[in-house]
Amino acid sequence: MVMSTKKRILIEVRQNFMIAVGAVIAAVGLELFLVPNDILDGGVIGLSIIAAAVFKYKMSVFIVLFNLPFLYIGFRKIGLKFTLHTLIGVLILSACASYLHHIDPLTDDRFLATVFGAIILGFGVGLVIRTGGALDGTEILAIIVSRKRPVSVGQFIMVLNIFIFVLAALLVFTWETAMYSMITYFIVSKMIDIVVDGLEEMKSVTIISDMPDNIADELKQKLGRGMTFIHGQGAFTGEPKKIIYTIVSRIELSNLREIVNEIDPKALIAIENIADVSGSNFRKKGGH
Repeated sequence: MVMSTKKRILIEVRQNFMIAVGAVIAAVGLELFLVPNDILDGGVIGLSIIAAAVFKYKMSVFIVLFNLPFLYIGFRKIGLKFTLHTLIGVLILSACASYLHHIDPLTDDRFLATVFGAIILGFGVGLVIRTGGALDGTEILAIIVSRKRPVSVGQFIMVLNIFIFVLAALLVFTWETAMYSMITYFIVSKMIDIVVDGLEEMKSVTIISDMPDNIADELKQKLGRGMTFIHGQGAFTGEPKKIIYTIVSRIELSNLREIVNEIDPKALIAIENIADVSGSNFRKKGGH
């Protein structure tokens, strides 16, 4: 069924609203906690803080300027919608940062500023990413580089941020600032993961056993989770195999192992992390 124009508009309005909320929250973390206490975040925001200190000018202006080339790259390589969402987020972040810059910070304690500023900033950035945008152009560059080189997005950003923190210590700030900033980066990245992936960690489980029907029946009764049979074939024996595929929460994983091991101790259990699950009323037990 084709989505109606009205529904598309409502979805777009909702996405832009959530991006705006995320950008405002991120600005609060920056200007009421981190920036006044000389603590950096990574990426474009970190470079903007350094540039503002060197040139004695507004950080908000540098946030927009430094993001422009990355936005162009994003438009060419990723697409218009993502680029527009990112542009909206960057502009709102810049405007809010400029407004909040004149307000006194909520704490002068650098440790408290690091922890709470990073949590708030990470929550805001995570909200924007979950909605389909970004607040930092280096994420766009990292996505593109990871497609062409044997390096992950996280590895690229980590190396880039270490360079930024060292640069900050050499040009403007102190090594103590660089160390606080590394703590900030770690907390921000973990907070982004929580917001984007959710607090409830889900696992996909593949079970290969000679007693698939017995295991499936027991799992349905005791866990209340639905599952799917995948029909495969043994590479050595050539015999047909019914492979069980299911998704469970981290808490349910221990019970699943016990159930499978009781029925077939020789069963192969392969477990993978899942970033997100949607559709088929999965949140209702037995529905996926």
